[in-house]
Amino acid sequence: MNRIFTYIIVFILSLTISYFLTLLAKKLSFKFKILDYPNVERKIHNQPIALLGGWAIYLSFSLLTLLFIIFFPSLVLTYNISLLQIIGIIVAGLVLMVSGTFDDKYNLSPGKQLVLTILACLIIIFSGTTIKFITRPGGGIIDLTGSQINFLGQNLYLMGAVLTFLWLLIITNTTKLLDGLDGLASGITGIGMLILFIVSLFWDAPNSGTSILILILAGSIFGFLILNFYPAKIFLGNGGSTFLGLAIGVMAVISGAKIATALLVMGLPLLDMVWVIIQRLRKGESPFKHADQKHLHFRLLSLGLSERQTVLILYLISLFFGIIALFQGTIGKLFTLGILIIFIFTIFWLVYKKSYEKINNN
Repeated sequence: MNRIFTYIIVFILSLTISYFLTLLAKKLSFKFKILDYPNVERKIHNQPIALLGGWAIYLSFSLLTLLFIIFFPSLVLTYNISLLQIIGIIVAGLVLMVSGTFDDKYNLSPGKQLVLTILACLIIIFSGTTIKFITRPGGGIIDLTGSQINFLGQNLYLMGAVLTFLWLLIITNTTKLLDGLDGLASGITGIGMLILFIVSLFWDAPNSGTSILILILAGSIFGFLILNFYPAKIFLGNGGSTFLGLAIGVMAVISGAKIATALLVMGLPLLDMVWVIIQRLRKGESPFKHADQKHLHFRLLSLGLSERQTVLILYLISLFFGIIALFQGTIGKLFTLGILIIFIFTIFWLVYKKSYEKINNN
């Protein structure tokens, strides 16, 4: 019961801090003119919106985590989480937040943004967070700790480091591309954090600090979502959208390589990204160079759904597959992931076909 009370306090505290930091971020956004102006076709809001919302999530998580380390270290610094790993998350997040803010203000080139995202992923890895094993579908695990080097007292495993880097790079860019409607990226990531929190409670590490870290992030996200849900009064900004991807990616790793669980929750935006990249490549366009309205959420809007309806539908899909992941083993998750891929690509094909027909008829 004491542990449950701790979880409730952590969630409420992080949510409250994040909410008030979001109000502050909104004021600072207007003061420093870091705003999202509705000056291009894909913008669906009709007035400038604050862009520093991601800082509220980042600062709420960082400050609360550091306070727990100082006053209640046993709750966070458990055998599977080191101080260096937490510092790595905070520093990597800071890289994304600062670079994202500069991008929002001065429009950094895609190349510079990619380099800084890669830097953030490398910081996570060199602070000691890597995938150490993969659960074998038939039972047992595949050990990835064969080849290793020592860095600042941390054992880095080559194969695990490569897989972790690719995972973090993909999921970080996924949430960035997902951030197209009010509350969409923050809501789906928040759902993902809650699913990972539940998973962490039944993982083979009782009272692991992972649960506290995930809950701090979940509370921080939902505190921000109060002002980010439709009609949004503040946006994540590029820093916030990439930090969310990095955060859920890292939490999936340190909670016991629960990549399959995170894939099921984030399957919709991941496959949406793949679909859009394929469509752009077919037209000879750069897959990452520009934003457009090819994403599923924009296509759903073109079919006549409201922004609120579209976001809620995508929430439900992510929640549905996240809940399924809670009751399945590795084989079941892989099977469900296959069904998810077929299901979503069928939806993509139907929605895109319908939306193109509607556009052509008009």
